[in-house]
Amino acid sequence: MLPLHRILAVVTLHDLEDIPPLADALYSGGIRTIELALRTPVALRAITRLRELLPDALIGAGTTLTPAQLDQARDAGAQFTLAPGLNPGTLRRAIELNHTHIPGVATPSDIQAACELGAGLLKLFPAKPLGGLPTLATMNAPFAHLNLSYVPMGGITTADIDAWLASPIVASVGMSAIASPALIEAKNWSQIQANATAATTLAGAMKSRR
Repeated sequence: MLPLHRILAVVTLHDLEDIPPLADALYSGGIRTIELALRTPVALRAITRLRELLPDALIGAGTTLTPAQLDQARDAGAQFTLAPGLNPGTLRRAIELNHTHIPGVATPSDIQAACELGAGLLKLFPAKPLGGLPTLATMNAPFAHLNLSYVPMGGITTADIDAWLASPIVASVGMSAIASPALIEAKNWSQIQANATAATTLAGAMKSRR
């Protein structure tokens, strides 16, 4: 299983020209794991470019819905992939390739299906609308003996991450608030760096308390 960093910045890009300043802002703010959502025409090229600019960071592809998209993401340089839900074919393809794919779950049935397919790292989505950490803890209880890990995403802000990171079943916290589409469109790189610094500082403080 790929060792993700504690904060995962979730990014949707529309313009390749934004990649260098965005990469600098995220990296300067301490971000070392980035998800590029496969929702725009430039997403695959953006993954390749980020790998070139940040060779010691982990770059993944989000919204990976099909086995074909997983193959395309890997060819572009994605080191891991994520999905909002559970597609058995995509997960089987990842296992076949020994590739880290993080399927989305929202119910105990989703968790059970993912476990049966061999997944041990799962994406809770949408984390905040589902009820946050209490919901995750309750859903995971019947599966605690399987030592599953989760990446919660969806609606999480800096104010929320302390509780998530304190949980032993949370591997990493995914946040689109660090580099939101609005901030990228405004080219507000200084605010993106500040958001990244705030999140990674909190994650570092949580780590030191353990």
